[in-house]
Amino acid sequence: MLLWNRWDVSGVKVDDPGLLNVIGLRPVLVPHSGGRHEHKKFGKTRVNLVERLVNQMMHFGKKYAKNTGRMGGKKQKALNIVKTAFTIVELKTGQNPVQQLVKAVENSSPNEDTTRLSYGGVVYHQSVDISPVRRVDIALRFISEGVREAAFGSSKSVEEVLADEIIQAAAGDASSYSVKKKNEQERVAMASR
Repeated sequence: MLLWNRWDVSGVKVDDPGLLNVIGLRPVLVPHSGGRHEHKKFGKTRVNLVERLVNQMMHFGKKYAKNTGRMGGKKQKALNIVKTAFTIVELKTGQNPVQQLVKAVENSSPNEDTTRLSYGGVVYHQSVDISPVRRVDIALRFISEGVREAAFGSSKSVEEVLADEIIQAAAGDASSYSVKKKNEQERVAMASR
């Protein structure tokens, strides 16, 4: 079964062993599960990674607003954006865009974060490791945030911006928004060890 009758997900490999079990690459025709995973523990780990990207792309409204504006909850529109972006990725790189997305998630998922600890009224920041499920969540959020920032008020379309972000993040390019945010988060965590 090919994704949108075009791309094969069976040959896609996850190189990061920590993310192997939480990146869902189950073959689907259209990445739309209808939220059937919602009430199952760790159900989102079995949802196709492309659908999770689509769900993140639905949060596209005003520049700093998460769920308002012109695309709040319009999944068909988000599906078309991701499909067109995948076509652009395939034309630019000549590779499977799902494999590129997996590499982008691997390269933009941070390993460390900080948490707040309070001792006697004084707040300290302590570095902690991140679970694999949260690493994928944060990577997808960074990718969609970068697209939102770059496409707002720009002459480039959302599809072109998403394709560029996926290509840059898959290459580990430091100019990519998601890789930049990952490095910044890990630097802050390293300072508070």
